[in-house]
This record gives sequence, structure tokens and C-alpha cells, in this order.
Amino acid sequence: MEPSSSPSVITEPAGAGSGEPLAHRRLVFGIVAIALLMASIDQTIVATALNAIRSDLNAELTWSGWTITVYALGQIIVMPLAGRLGDQFGRKKIFLGAAALFTVASLCCSLADNIYLLVIFRAFQAIGGGAFMPTATGIVAEQFGRDRDRAIGMFTSIFPIGGIIGPIIGGIIVTYWSWREIFVVNIPIGLLLIVLGLRFIPSSAPKAASRIDGTGAFLLAVTMLFGMYGISSLGSTGAEPTDPQFIVPMVIALALGFLFVRHANRHAAPFIPVSLLRGRGFGAMNTINFLFGAAMLGFGALVPLYAESRYGIQPLQAGTLLTARAVGMICVAGLAVFALRRTGYRAPMVGGFVLVAGGMTLMSLAPHGLTPYAWLAMAAGITGIGMGLSIPASNNASLQLAPDQISAIAGLRGMFRQSGGIVAVSITTAILNHATNAGTAQAHSFVVFAAILLLMIPITFLVPDHRGTW
Repeated sequence: MEPSSSPSVITEPAGAGSGEPLAHRRLVFGIVAIALLMASIDQTIVATALNAIRSDLNAELTWSGWTITVYALGQIIVMPLAGRLGDQFGRKKIFLGAAALFTVASLCCSLADNIYLLVIFRAFQAIGGGAFMPTATGIVAEQFGRDRDRAIGMFTSIFPIGGIIGPIIGGIIVTYWSWREIFVVNIPIGLLLIVLGLRFIPSSAPKAASRIDGTGAFLLAVTMLFGMYGISSLGSTGAEPTDPQFIVPMVIALALGFLFVRHANRHAAPFIPVSLLRGRGFGAMNTINFLFGAAMLGFGALVPLYAESRYGIQPLQAGTLLTARAVGMICVAGLAVFALRRTGYRAPMVGGFVLVAGGMTLMSLAPHGLTPYAWLAMAAGITGIGMGLSIPASNNASLQLAPDQISAIAGLRGMFRQSGGIVAVSITTAILNHATNAGTAQAHSFVVFAAILLLMIPITFLVPDHRGTW
């Protein structure tokens, strides 16, 4: 497509996303990559400022921790919503709206004068950040045409980069300025994102307008909210599985989840089509994504704690173990993306799961012939290689089943992975709170994570394989 005289009004030509790549695809990829990186950084950057926030706002530790938890919860709830809205009303509109909300919420976070307001503004920031992934996936798919599998696979390298630099940036800002500047830095980036998006991201043609299933969206949102609140209470507040603080929200979540499924089965145009939840290939991929999030996201969040509690490694060194994992992941992901058309999806998923399970098992064992740090770094690097091999394949495996609903599928994928991660972290931290030896207990949890990954292998054979272009 040739650029028009006014790039801000570029529109998607007929058939975009299914044929020839478009002229501005690399620039558009760069724009949405900035958004994904910014959202990724904000998942980890606040962790370095918890003590500063707690001290400055005179907050309890539990409420300070909710500045992280609410960000994950907000993303889980908004991902499928943003995906559906992007498919229905145009991804550019939803993407720019997300960027504006993220920027304004960041400003409000920097000005908050009590912990309760900060948590509320952080939730709005999560809504903006959570909307980036599904809309960005759809935008890139439209731009890259037959090469969209490779472009979407390259997203794999963005999130580990954010995980690497987030804590570093946060540490520098908190050390030399204050925790408020952690949010201030998002403002100029967000404004730049909006300007570039308005000018260079083409407008996609909205689908035939059907009324948004507001009831379905509400039922899904409150189901996830109550479920994740109940599960996160196990780790964040130390609630017992028999405590009403856990039981009541979980019972409410189960009841609302039942109502959501019944509503989706009966509604003519449900918020999330049942076919995307349990249809051909989708049920298997949703199960894989949930377990994937539990094993890999849960594992990653707990590695520094494990290094500190079992081997007495200093916090800064312990944090760099995630860098070793991210480096392994980035090095392999690019090669895995370009090999997908020959390997298909199953082989790299199975190989990646085996490698990650092996790395987790090594991490649970006592070091042999190496210092504890070198042993853990080696194990973390192996898990990163496995993730770099499996994630591009798992990202693309379900997209080719329904290319016309890419944003909605990407939103569901993120929702299931984030949910699995929160479940794993909450349950594991609850176990650690009652363990006499936290380091040994966590080593056992890594073996459980490895077993989960190996149990996922038979499920991959329920996902239709694919080779070549879409």
C-alpha cells in the first residue's frame, strides 16, 4: 500500500493481514513494540519501590503489595475485553485509547497522596496496559500479511527485555529520585506513542456492528476479580484455605463463572464465543496457556526469592538470574520464529517444555561442581532456551484456527497465562508461609512445576499442527 498524503488517515485495504505485507509494517511494529515494552516494564518496575511507597504513604505492607497484584488482576480482566472491542470497533481506536488511559493513569499514580488512591489509579493503568497486547497483535497481523506468524512470534523477545530493565530502571529512579518518578517517566513515552499511533497506524475496518454483550463482559470481569482476589489472598495476606477470606470469594467466583458459561451458551453473540473456549483446538490451547502461565510465570516470579532463602545470595545477584533466563530466551526466540513454518507448532512446544522442565529440575537440586550462583544461572539459562523455543509456537498455535478473531484470541491467551501465574505464585507463597524450611519447600515446588510442563505434552497433540504460511 502506498502512503497517502495524510498518513494519519491511512486505512486498511481489503484483504490486509492475509496477503502481501504492507509498506509501513516495520514502523508500525516499532510503535506497538514500545507500548508492549512499557506495559512489560511496569509489571516489574514497581517491585523495587515497594518499601519507598510504604514509607512515604505510611501504608501497610498488604496494601503496598496490591500495587503489584491489582496490575496483574486488571490486565487479566481487560485482555479479552480489549481483544473483542478491537475486532469489533477497530484496533487503532482501542490501542490509542489504551495509550491515553495508561498515560493519564501514570500521571495520577505519580500524584497520589495515599495508598488507596494509588491502588485505584494503578488499576486504571493496568486496564490501559492490558489492552496493548491483544490490539497490538491484531495491528501487526494486519500489517504483515502472510508474514504475521513471524512478526507475532517476535513479540516473544519484548517481554523478557522489559523484565530485565524494569527492576534496573526502578532501582536507579528510587535511588536518585523518588518512587513517583517511576510513573512520571511513562508520561512522555505515552504521549509519543499517541502521536506516532495517530500518524502511522492504519485504521482497520470494524466488523459488522453487533451490540456488545455487556452482561457477558460484566460476568467475566467479576468472575475473574473474585477468583483472583480469593487466590491472591492465600499469598498476599497469609489467609488459610479454610478462611472465609478465601472461601467466600471463590464460591462467588464459581457461581458467577457458571452464570457466565450459561449466558455464553444462550446468547446469540456472546462476549466470548464458546467456540474460543472449548472449540476445536481452543480448549486444549487454553488449558496449555493456563498451565504454561502457572509453571513459567510462577517459576520466574519465585527464582530470586529461592536464591536468597536457600543459598543466601544477595538480592541484586538473585535478580540477575532472571537476566540469565531472559538472555537464553531472546537468543533462541528469533531462530524459533523463523523455523516455525518448517517445524510446525507441536515439535517446538514439546521440545521447549522438556527443556524448561529440565532447567527447573536442575534448579531444585544441590549444586554439583559449581558455585550456587553459577549453578542457578545455568539452570535459569536452560529454562530461558526452552521458553524461547516454545513461546513463539504456543503464541501462534491457536491464531491460525480463527484468523478473523486474532485480537480476541490474543486477549484470551494473556488472560489464561496471567491467571495461571497468579494461581501458582499465590499457592506457592501460601505453602512457603507455613514451611519450616522455605528454600527446600521452594525446591520441591520447582519439581512440581516441571511435572506440570511434562503433563502438558500430551495436550499439545490435541492442537491442530500447521506448517507453511497461514
